[in-house]
Amino acid sequence: MRLCIVSETWSPDINGVAHTLSRLSYELNRQGVPVDVIRPRPQIDASATGVNRELQVQRLALPGYSDVQVGLVKPATLRRFWQQHRPAVIYLATQGPLGWAARQAARQLNIPLVAGWHTNFDHYCEDYGVTWLASTARRYLRYFHNGCALTLVPTHLQAKSLKQQGIRGVHVLSRGLDGERFSPAYRDTQLRQRWGVNEHQPVALYVGRLAAEKNLTLLHESFQAMREVRPDIAQVIVGDGPGRAQLEKALPDAHFTGFVGQEALARHYASADLFIFPSLSETWGNVVAEAMASGLAVVAYDHAASAELINSGHNGITVPAGNSAAFQQAAVDLCQHPADYARLGRVARLRALEQSWMGIAEQFLHYLHQALEAHHAPASACRIRPS
Repeated sequence: MRLCIVSETWSPDINGVAHTLSRLSYELNRQGVPVDVIRPRPQIDASATGVNRELQVQRLALPGYSDVQVGLVKPATLRRFWQQHRPAVIYLATQGPLGWAARQAARQLNIPLVAGWHTNFDHYCEDYGVTWLASTARRYLRYFHNGCALTLVPTHLQAKSLKQQGIRGVHVLSRGLDGERFSPAYRDTQLRQRWGVNEHQPVALYVGRLAAEKNLTLLHESFQAMREVRPDIAQVIVGDGPGRAQLEKALPDAHFTGFVGQEALARHYASADLFIFPSLSETWGNVVAEAMASGLAVVAYDHAASAELINSGHNGITVPAGNSAAFQQAAVDLCQHPADYARLGRVARLRALEQSWMGIAEQFLHYLHQALEAHHAPASACRIRPS
């Protein structure tokens, strides 16, 4: 089988989609599956790593947020590429202009399509003040995904939601975790000293983009409330984005690192004690699993990865989605009880280690074969049973 992945982002971009696709392609290569990629031309001229071949298309950065991009290309360009290097299956990791052009070209060439649900567009409409676009976006996404053999989503709750919206062929494909890359073994005493804490003082950590969709107001309010009850707490914020300047003004005592490399990120996780994650925009949220694997007690909404991985009170703390008062209170309560957050962190790692990338890639490959078989089956036998 030859697979072609169409995506707006690829490693070394720092985001969950790029990380997921890079790990999937790496594991598929190990299993002998050649992977081609089509993506926008990167800001810094470079070839994609870990792929068989790639096609780079025109890049358009989003106004006011240059780190986020879309790809622009004519379907005819993609048809020529696929006529020369025909894949068995195409995986669409974007529903933007690049994904739409790829969908058109693939259907014209009669190549089966599998789509991934990597972004909650309706949630973004609310975060950026264009709620009137949400219903239009849902109609477009339903049309887009129902033109594909399968749609893969990371959680059972998301699968249920999309089925209720009329999207067919929805299956769950979770996300993996590298338990060697993220581990309590990377706890760094010198790093904690730079944060101004000793071994008995707590460190609260946030990792992610600093943008409106991440619920930064609740992050700021929770960190402030935690400091009121634990004045000796250190607060560390890893990431960057358009919301950073405002958050720095709101939290003058917090340590802002910007984006950090993978090795440094592992040390930051392992050197903290609590992970505070108020976002509701994720389809998964790799950072939650990474924090758990690093031995941190997570406070999050009962949503996405947290809903799948956390048994509240056993290996982390979750509160009902959208209940900001309960979220803030959970963070305040937990930071005052070192024995509790240490216990939760130990059990969290055990749960995170169950998320093997090898197993996820094998399941992904199974879905690709399923789509291929359905594509070539007689019309009367081409229904794919939902998961």
